Amino acid sequence: SYWGPGYTDQQIEQMLRDEKAEYKVLPDEEMFKVVARSIADGNIIGWFQGRLEWGARALGHRSILANPLRPDMKDILNLRIKKRESFRPFAPAILLEAVGDYFEQTKPDPFMVKVYKIKPEKRALIPAVTHVDGTGRLQTVTKAEEPKYYGVIKAFGDITGVPILINTSFNENEPIVCTPKQAYDCFKRTRMDMLVLGNCVLTKPADAAV
Repeated sequence: SYWGPGYTDQQIEQMLRDEKAEYKVLPDEEMFKVVARSIADGNIIGWFQGRLEWGARALGHRSILANPLRPDMKDILNLRIKKRESFRPFAPAILLEAVGDYFEQTKPDPFMVKVYKIKPEKRALIPAVTHVDGTGRLQTVTKAEEPKYYGVIKAFGDITGVPILINTSFNENEPIVCTPKQAYDCFKRTRMDMLVLGNCVLTKPADAAV
């Protein structure tokens, strides 16, 4: 579904230089660990990679990522950024090989269009992505199809034991961001903690996103 526009590393860095933004460029494995650690600590991440998704769902190229283990994370996301109705759930992105550990159905769904039952014993573990009826609208992720997205989910799993992230669209009551500049502008005006554009990582001061 990644049929939309994409941007080179050079274009991303030129935008950041034009904006006089402070950022670090990290190699993949280090970036995965840094981002996963930040998510595990309760921070909210703007995640911008590759070409824009074409369709109804954010699928890991223009996504906001967060910690599904925290019971308060849905409220935090809505307070800081999304401002959605309280009954609307957020979706779990999960490594394909782990689906059977958390869901009663295991058929792959990379497009986030199916709702599967979360195993009863796992529902309290991932409260931020569990619907009131015990289901979740999951997105399955494979390394072959999405190496960077897979890498950050796996790194989060290595830290927490749970290879699942909240994945919601990268926007704030507007169309999903398309360009690096739109992503940067959304990051600046919302209470997001970290922005990852390709391998460029930007953070806010600790008190800026409280």
